[in-house]
Amino acid sequence: MTTLHHIRAPFFTVPLLLLSIAILFTSCGTEPDHTQQTDESSPPEVLITGAMKRVMWEGKLDGLIRFDTLGDRQGLYGIGPLVGLRGEVTIDDGKVYVSRVTSDSTMVVEEFPASSAPFFVRAKVNDWKSIPLPPEVKTIQQLEAFLVKQVDNSPDPLPFKLTGEIERAVIHVQNLPPGTPVSSPAEAHQGQVDYTLGAERVRIIGFYSQKHQGVFTHHDSYLHLHLVTEDENWMGHLDEVSFKDVQLLLPAGQ
Repeated sequence: MTTLHHIRAPFFTVPLLLLSIAILFTSCGTEPDHTQQTDESSPPEVLITGAMKRVMWEGKLDGLIRFDTLGDRQGLYGIGPLVGLRGEVTIDDGKVYVSRVTSDSTMVVEEFPASSAPFFVRAKVNDWKSIPLPPEVKTIQQLEAFLVKQVDNSPDPLPFKLTGEIERAVIHVQNLPPGTPVSSPAEAHQGQVDYTLGAERVRIIGFYSQKHQGVFTHHDSYLHLHLVTEDENWMGHLDEVSFKDVQLLLPAGQ
């Protein structure tokens, strides 16, 4: 039998011969596997604007992202501080909520898409899977440990959501006086007001990552959480919580 290396052909036909062989082998391959890396099975892309450490240590307080410029916000979730550290911003399924301090015991919460933030983390999720939070998971620290197990200790950023009843929570809203210079976390938190909530039905928007401490989580945590009460009268950065009957929602592809 004649083999390829015995074929004598003009040198200019060799590339055409090799191309024909390549096409033959390609056409004999398997069909593309459409079950891999689909929108449904792939983790959502987490987008990060700015960095917490630049705000806290360098005083970068200007808005870097304006939410009414993001186009279609359906399925969008995100959290961060309001421009100038004058409040908090939470996006829940495309709705942009802003909270501002009105007194040591009151705040105002409103939908305000034209707002902006000096750092922000966001992702689009159109389908969630629900996992009951075990009764022994009561605190943020216990939630973090539980979540690490759910994602098989993956360090990659991931959005998540919690819905249900809490027994108690402490949230804060930034309220930096205009013109205040910022070069440390202590200076950045001047004017911040803490609010203690009792039993409430809530939604909590959260982001997890082992790679972004100082970017969108604090240096001692893998989580950043914002809480919105069901009546939407209270919203802020979640500092403490006691969960009662809560569902953890993870992206369906996770």
